[in-house]
Amino acid sequence: MILPSPSEPFEVYCDASLLGLGGVLMQNKQVVAYASRQLKVHERNYPTHDLELAAVVFVLKLWRHYFYGSRFEVFSDHKSLKYLFDQKELNMRQRRWLEFLKDYDFGLNYHPGKANVVADALSRKSLHMSMLMVKELDLIEQFRDLSLVCESTHNSVKLGMLKLTSGILDEIRESQKSDVLLVDKLTLVNQGQGGEFRVDENGVLKFGNRVCIPDVTELKKSILEEGHRSGLSIHPGATKMYHDLKKLFWWPGMKREIASFVYSCLTCQKSKIEHQKRSGLMQPLAIPEWKWDSISMDFVSGLPRTSKNFEAIWVIVDRLTKSAHFIPIRMDYPLERLAELYIEKIVSLHGIPSSIVSDRDPRFTSKFWED
Repeated sequence: MILPSPSEPFEVYCDASLLGLGGVLMQNKQVVAYASRQLKVHERNYPTHDLELAAVVFVLKLWRHYFYGSRFEVFSDHKSLKYLFDQKELNMRQRRWLEFLKDYDFGLNYHPGKANVVADALSRKSLHMSMLMVKELDLIEQFRDLSLVCESTHNSVKLGMLKLTSGILDEIRESQKSDVLLVDKLTLVNQGQGGEFRVDENGVLKFGNRVCIPDVTELKKSILEEGHRSGLSIHPGATKMYHDLKKLFWWPGMKREIASFVYSCLTCQKSKIEHQKRSGLMQPLAIPEWKWDSISMDFVSGLPRTSKNFEAIWVIVDRLTKSAHFIPIRMDYPLERLAELYIEKIVSLHGIPSSIVSDRDPRFTSKFWED
C-alpha cells in the first residue's frame, strides 16, 4: 500500500455479497487502503440494488476525510447503480442515502464483476485468492445477473429462484366476457376502432396499460381490500389510494367507488382526524351585565414552595370588574378540597355565578361545577 497524495484523484472499488461489504481505495492504480465488514442482521434482507448501494455508502463514510472537497470516481459491479441519480421512484432507505451522497463530488461507474476481484473478495471475507476462486466469483456474478439467489459455502454454491403467480388475471379475463360494456369495447378493438383499448398477449382487455375491471362486486371488493387494508398499503386516504390503483386498473366510476370504500372503513373513522372547514375567527364572549355573574379561573403552578407547602395559586377573576381572588393551594389537592375553598372564598362573598370560563383542566370540567 502507498501513502495517499491529496493532489491526485482517488478511485474507489466497492462490492457487496450475501456475507458482507467490501471496498478498496486506490490512487494511480495502487492500493491506499482496504475495508470490509460483515452484514448486519437487517441488511441480509436488502435487495441486491440496496445492498450494492450500502457498500458505496459504507466506503464513503469510512474514507470521507479523503473525499471531502475533491473529485473522485466510484466503481461498482452493479450496473443499475449508474442510473441512481436519475431514478424517479426511490424507497425511504434510498432517499436517505441519496441525501448523504449529495455531499460528495464523485462519478458512479459500472465495473464488470470479473474485473472487480479485490473488492469482491473483501466482501466475502476470503482469506486467500486463487484462480479457482476467481472463476467461482465470476460465476456467482453471472448468476446474480440472471436474478438467481446465490448462497455460496466453502464447497458449493446454492441457487434458487422464487416465482410468484396470481390467478386474478385469469379471473378478470373470464369476467370480462360477461360484462356488457367491456364486450362492446372488445368488439370495437377487434374491428380496429378501440382507441386506447387493446388486448394484451394474455387476452386481457386493457385501457392503455391499465387492466379493465368488469362490473363484478366481489372482484372489485378484493382489489379495494388489497389496495386499502393490506400490509403494504396501510389504510391510505381516498386520493392516495385512487392514484395508486389507477396505475394498474380501470373501470367506470372508479374514483367515486374508491372514495366511498375509504369513507366506510371503520379503522379510518376511528383513527384519522376529521377534515372539516374551519369555523372562522374566534368570537368574543358576551359582556356580563352584573358583577361576579360571570367569572374566569385558572391555576398558576410551578411556583416556589412556601412554608405551608403551597406551590400554586388559584386565580379567580370577575369578568366585569376585573377584580380577583388569589387562593394559595397545592396541586395535589383533591376535588373535594377545591370545592370547599371555592364555597368558602367565593360563594360566601359573591354568590354562585351563572357562567365560568376556564381551560380543559379536569378539575374545572367535573360534575361539581355543573351541579
